[in-house]
Amino acid sequence: MGRKGVETLVGLFVLLGILAILFLALRAANLGNFVIGETYLVTARFDNIGGLKVRSPVKSAGVTVGRVKAIVLDTNTYQGQVTMELEQSVTFPDDTSAKILTSGLLGDQFIGLVPGGSDRNLQAGGQVKLTQSAVLLENLIGQFLYNKAADAPATEPSAPAK
Repeated sequence: MGRKGVETLVGLFVLLGILAILFLALRAANLGNFVIGETYLVTARFDNIGGLKVRSPVKSAGVTVGRVKAIVLDTNTYQGQVTMELEQSVTFPDDTSAKILTSGLLGDQFIGLVPGGSDRNLQAGGQVKLTQSAVLLENLIGQFLYNKAADAPATEPSAPAK
């Protein structure tokens, strides 16, 4: 193989490396999956959003049906208000509940929607009323340690030896 052939192969290898790094960067930034088609916005309020981020997925039954568009603090209720962008082709009953869940033990957080049984659908600009905040691992460990300390039997001072 001549010098020109080697240079072409090296160039292709470098190009593939750049494409792989770009792909990984998009996946890490959660920009690899875009919502395609028409969407509508709904909001939900949570006491604690944990590590939820803008562009986090919104899933129902494990299927991505939208993305988190914005997260702001409501200064009246001091709750996190999350605006979700849902695919127009997927409609949910107006008594749908939303939970902040974690992928795996220490993975990224996402919103899980659980459809209710109402005959009326959630409209664009509507609000999900039933919400469950993020479960924080630090809080669980703290509660466990506090409960263990409270359950420990009180020890009486031992009598001096004679």
